[in-house]
Amino acid sequence: MKKPVCLALFGLLVALPAFGEETPAVDVFEEYLEFAEYQGGNILPEQIPAAEWDKFFVVDTRRPEDYARDHIPGAVNIEWRKLVSRRDEIPQEQPVIVYCNTGSLSAQGAFALKVLGYENVKILTGGYDQFKAKGGLRAYERVGSPTF
Repeated sequence: MKKPVCLALFGLLVALPAFGEETPAVDVFEEYLEFAEYQGGNILPEQIPAAEWDKFFVVDTRRPEDYARDHIPGAVNIEWRKLVSRRDEIPQEQPVIVYCNTGSLSAQGAFALKVLGYENVKILTGGYDQFKAKGGLRAYERVGSPTF
């Protein structure tokens, strides 16, 4: 483990309260989870008609080399670990979709944004892999008129 990471983890451990002790962070997480929507705000590619994709601010949270290889048209690349530090680039007044390869790493980044007050963030279920497998921007057309 690199030295700065070790020091940060040590600092976190020293700052952690005793088991069960209330802290401002605990309060924030409790409040968020109390009102979090089921399924964590996920959205399926087949829920979005091709003409509607441009209404979303789409964030590819994968590594830059994955983004360079291929990505959803119009997506911006902000690696999942950088979503919080680059949050000023993410609009709060427009619907946002985040994705990675499978949906798990983007879900972690989306969770952090939601805790910070971004109520407009959705996670692309199945990530880029399922987006491509389901027909990309045309996934909606392939399933007809889905009802969710």
